[in-house]
Amino acid sequence: MLDRTSGTPSAQGSRTPPEADFKYDIGDADDSLEQMRALNARFGDIYRIYSPSRARHVYVINHPDDARRVLVSNHANYGRGFGLDRVRVLLGNGLVTSDNELWRAQRYMMQPLFHRRVVTRFGELIDTATEQLMARWERHLAGNEPVNVTDEMSEVTLEFILRAIFGTDLDRLTETLGHNPFWLVANNPERNLSFASQFYQLRRLVADLARRRRADPAEHFDFLGMMLAARAKGTGTPMGERELVDEVMTLIIAGHETAASGLNSAWYLLSQHPEAEARMHAEIDAAAQEHAPSLGATESLLFTRAVASEALRLYPPVWLMSRTARGPDVLAGCEIPAGADLLLSPYLVHRHPEFWTEPESFRPERFALDPDAGRARCAYIPFGAGPRHCIGETLALYEMCMHLYKVARQYRLRCPMGQSIELEALVNLRTRAPVMMQLERRGADGS
Repeated sequence: MLDRTSGTPSAQGSRTPPEADFKYDIGDADDSLEQMRALNARFGDIYRIYSPSRARHVYVINHPDDARRVLVSNHANYGRGFGLDRVRVLLGNGLVTSDNELWRAQRYMMQPLFHRRVVTRFGELIDTATEQLMARWERHLAGNEPVNVTDEMSEVTLEFILRAIFGTDLDRLTETLGHNPFWLVANNPERNLSFASQFYQLRRLVADLARRRRADPAEHFDFLGMMLAARAKGTGTPMGERELVDEVMTLIIAGHETAASGLNSAWYLLSQHPEAEARMHAEIDAAAQEHAPSLGATESLLFTRAVASEALRLYPPVWLMSRTARGPDVLAGCEIPAGADLLLSPYLVHRHPEFWTEPESFRPERFALDPDAGRARCAYIPFGAGPRHCIGETLALYEMCMHLYKVARQYRLRCPMGQSIELEALVNLRTRAPVMMQLERRGADGS
C-alpha cells in the first residue's frame, strides 16, 4: 500500500516499476511521444525503460499526484535531470537549466521582473507587435492569400519579447548591423547544432549592450534594464555579466516559444471548433474596445483565457520534464533509487482520464469559470509547478489573451474542418509542418 501524498512505503515495502521489453531513448527520437503514449497504455502511470545512450534505466511517471510529489512536496529531493545539455548550449545557466545555489540566487533577482504591476506595463509593446501583424495580414486578405499561422505566431511573439528585453536598443542595434541579428530565432525553427552555434554568437552582442548600459545608466523600462538594476539577496551585489547574458538568452527563447506555440495551437483548435470560436468572438465583441487592454482586463475575458489554457493543456510546449533523484523515494508504490533519472510528461498528465472529462477533446469551458475547480494540483502543469514553476506564466498568458482579443475582433481564421496536425516532440512540442489558414474579415455585427 502507498500513501501517495507522503510517498511513504508500507511495512511490506514497495515494488519495482514494470519494465518495457525494449530499449529506447525517450526524448531523443522523432517518435518519442508516440512511444510514450503506447507505453502509458501498456503500463499505466509508472514504468521504467532502459536507455541505451545513458546505459541505465529511466523511470517515467504520468500521474498528477506523483508529479506533485516530484515538483512540489518533495522537490528538494529532485534536481535538474538529463536532456538539458542541448538546452544549456543555447541558454547557458539561466533559470531553465541552472540548479541549487545559482538557481536560487538568480530566481531571487529575476522574480520581481515578473510582478503583475510590471507585466501590465508591457501591454503597449504587445499591442504594437500585434498591430504590425494585422497590417501584414491586410495584404494577405487583399490578395486572398493564405497565412502561415505558425510562422506568423513565431514572428509576432519574437518581436514582442525582443522589444521587452532591449527596448530602444534593438532599433539602434538593427540600424548599426543593417539587420536584426536575433531574427534567426524565428527564421530558423530547427533547434540543432547549427542554430545553437549561431545563437551562441549573439551572447557577445548582449554583453556589449549590458556594458554600454552600465557605462551610461540612463533609465530604461525593459528587462535588460531591470536585470542590471537587480541585486543579490544579502550582499546587494549586481548580477554578473555571464549570469545576466544567460538570463537574457533564456528569456529570448522561453519568452518566445511558449506563446508562439500556444497561439499556433489556439488558432488551429478554434478553426476546428466553431461553437467555441463563436463564444470567444461574442465575449470579445461585448468587451470594451481598447488598443492595449490591461492585464486585469484580459483576465476578465474568462472564455478567451480559457481558450488559451485549453490550447496549452492539449499541446503543452514543454511536453517533457526531467529530474534526477538525489535520494531514494517512493512513487505510486514503487521504489525510486537515489540517482535515478525521471521523466514526466505534461502532455500525458494533461490527458489523464481520472482528472479530465473527454481528455482528448478541446473544451475551453472546463477552464471558463474556475480553472482549478475539483482538479488535482498538478493535473495541469504547462508552466510546471512548485518552486521551479515558470516565472513568465503571467506574461505569456497576458500576451496570448491580448493577441486573441485584438485579432479576433477583426478576423476569423479558417482551416478545413477535419484537417489534422502532425506533432513534432523534440526539445519542445510543435507542429511538424506550418499551419496554413485563410483569413476572413469579421463584420461590424460580429459576423
